[in-house]
Amino acid sequence: MQADNVIEVHDITKSFKVYYDKGRTLKERLVTPERNKTETRWVLKGISFDVKKGEAIGLIGKNGCGKSTTLKLLTRIIYPDSGCIELKGRVSSLLELGAGFHPDMSGRENIYLNAAIFGLTKKEIDKKIDEIIKFSELEDFIENPVRTYSSGMYMRLAFAVAINVEADILLIDEILAVGDISFQKKCFEKLKEIKRAGTSIVIVSHSLDQIEKICDRCIWIENGIIKEAGHSKKISEDYLIDMESKRLERFQEEYYSEIETIDKNEEKESVVQVENTKLENIGLNEEIKQLSKNLLKIKRKEILDRKVYFSEMYITDIEGKEKLSFETGDDIIVYIKYIVDCEHAEGSICFLVYRDDGVYCFGTNTYFENKQILNLKEYSILKITLKHIELLSGKYFFCIGLNNEEAVTYDYLENAACIHIFSNKGDLGVARITSEWDLQ
Repeated sequence: MQADNVIEVHDITKSFKVYYDKGRTLKERLVTPERNKTETRWVLKGISFDVKKGEAIGLIGKNGCGKSTTLKLLTRIIYPDSGCIELKGRVSSLLELGAGFHPDMSGRENIYLNAAIFGLTKKEIDKKIDEIIKFSELEDFIENPVRTYSSGMYMRLAFAVAINVEADILLIDEILAVGDISFQKKCFEKLKEIKRAGTSIVIVSHSLDQIEKICDRCIWIENGIIKEAGHSKKISEDYLIDMESKRLERFQEEYYSEIETIDKNEEKESVVQVENTKLENIGLNEEIKQLSKNLLKIKRKEILDRKVYFSEMYITDIEGKEKLSFETGDDIIVYIKYIVDCEHAEGSICFLVYRDDGVYCFGTNTYFENKQILNLKEYSILKITLKHIELLSGKYFFCIGLNNEEAVTYDYLENAACIHIFSNKGDLGVARITSEWDLQ
């Protein structure tokens, strides 16, 4: 092992034997031997990486790609079929919620039990017990059996123990997804603190925002191999683009499948003609026309008795390329399509932006912008250009609404679309404020 490394993973593979329907008794195995049919599934097919002292590494990828298996191999809960793993120092892990806790023991007793599993002596735990309880914020419940705890309380106690064992390596598997927002922020700050103190961190998370804030590097695992590794921001963007392209392909397949079940040729042809007519009216380019014909983003299968309702929404960059990942300062184009199935409808269209933690970032409508009530029957598509958007890194949701002139809602779609924004300067907060710095 190299001197500055604390983890070295060398070409590890791991497979599991999966039973389709395993016979549990001798009679079942003899009478129905077909129930014992098995399949070997290779979860990891040869991955290698290393982690330096004080470095934080993020593992990302879709469910079943091998992220959690990798962490279990690092903790030696399971062992690889081939390859080797070298670790230097004490290891602390948060893999399963409440793992190592006894439900009938109190929170205080479970602190001693869990910390002993991590290798601490009773004297070491005695010195840290008050600090652990204080961090968990469970002073009023610490003498209660942990079976009475909520999942959030379990997480608080488990995290408080894991980060106070003074480990050289900390392994975390999606544990930060549990708990209230204030405690999550507290955990982030503590992770940054122990990272500065020299602890190496390997974290598995589907929250790319968490990965970017904590990790120096990111490893993207797909189909049991490392597809890409490097700076967290770049790998997160590449992963989002790949996931989004696959999602759009599925939408396209579903869209054409639904059209074909209605009526093979005539119905499909009429839909395309209607889309082309609407798009010609607002002069969109050929690329956007094609996207509109192929992709139905908002599927309104049940519109009840509404006469005015949204039918479609898609988002592009300034060049007309459809995407859901942008950088701070980019232009974002939003196309909202709606249907008016009545003789007359007047009102306005509202557009709202929320961050994924519920922060209300922006809201406006066509009346605020144009100072007039629209005759909705005259139009079918609204194009919104968000110029030089100054929101910082995070996940954001677009909400849209159709209201009549008396502000009564025709239709409203909460979280109609989701975009990811990455800050290219590493700013913190909600939005970038243009500033000039002058040292005198």
